[in-house]
Amino acid sequence: MEQAHRRQFLVRSIALALLSGARVEAQQRIYRIATLIPSSDGTGAHLRRALFGRLEELGYRGGRNLVVEGRFAEGRIERLPALAAELVALKPDIVFAVGTQATLAALKAISTIPIVFVLVADPVGSGIVMSLRRPDANATGLSAQVVEIQGKRLQLLKEAFPSVSRVAVLHKPLNTPELLLLSALKEASTTLALNLRVVEARSPEELAPAFKTLEIEGPDAIYVIEGPLQFVHRERIVEFANGRRLIAVYGAAEFVEAGGLMSYSNNWLEHYRAAATYVDKILKGAKPSELPIEQPTRFDLVLNLKTAKAQGVKFPPSILLRADRVIE
Repeated sequence: MEQAHRRQFLVRSIALALLSGARVEAQQRIYRIATLIPSSDGTGAHLRRALFGRLEELGYRGGRNLVVEGRFAEGRIERLPALAAELVALKPDIVFAVGTQATLAALKAISTIPIVFVLVADPVGSGIVMSLRRPDANATGLSAQVVEIQGKRLQLLKEAFPSVSRVAVLHKPLNTPELLLLSALKEASTTLALNLRVVEARSPEELAPAFKTLEIEGPDAIYVIEGPLQFVHRERIVEFANGRRLIAVYGAAEFVEAGGLMSYSNNWLEHYRAAATYVDKILKGAKPSELPIEQPTRFDLVLNLKTAKAQGVKFPPSILLRADRVIE
């Protein structure tokens, strides 16, 4: 009898030791997240803080169970394929990609590693996923619906400043998503009886000539598309527009925070936080092919009253009442 008890005690001890070891191993697992970002390290730091802040809330902490490898294209989307290839070689558990071009580059380089994306203009139309409800790919995430809101943004510009008739659009050619946005803008401009003039800038070096063109042509307003090049150099663009007292509408609130006049866009911080939930689900075993694409339900109108005063313009009450955020 005593021998039997000893055997049972030994079996239980071994089982508990194995279980304890398994728990320790699970707790010590380190996840590797790769980030592929078309902008620069500094210009989108607040957005990544939103992503990793939410991941920390979900139990992932750098230096303990999380390693992050980041690659930045500095606004030059042509660099994205090479950067995606670098990330694949690191064999991450998951890739976080920002925007259409970064997601397409990641998909081309990666066939099996899960991808979570944000700020993709048209996930189905761009060939990233089969459908919003069931991606049927190794990628999922959040659609930006930026194509749909171009007309609304232009409408808000016209409502805020009815005298505007000639609008210059600052655009980077050869960027497929921007071409979609430009098409939507042209359609909306016809309805609003606005004359659009597209001013191109392919690189940071071409911004100065673009600004010179704007100075010569003297449009009533400038419309800045939310592309990577524009986002990286937003302070430079805002400084130019404000210095020439140009009425300007931008594709992200970050431009207004940098001193720009007005913006209408998705809440990018919310997108990054929501992406962390996708990352968490996938790391816990969910398949990206079965996680539906999330579409934005909130669009923010942000106004900068300080800039308006400096430029000698006023927002009408109808616009002020609809503002989601006002910077004074």
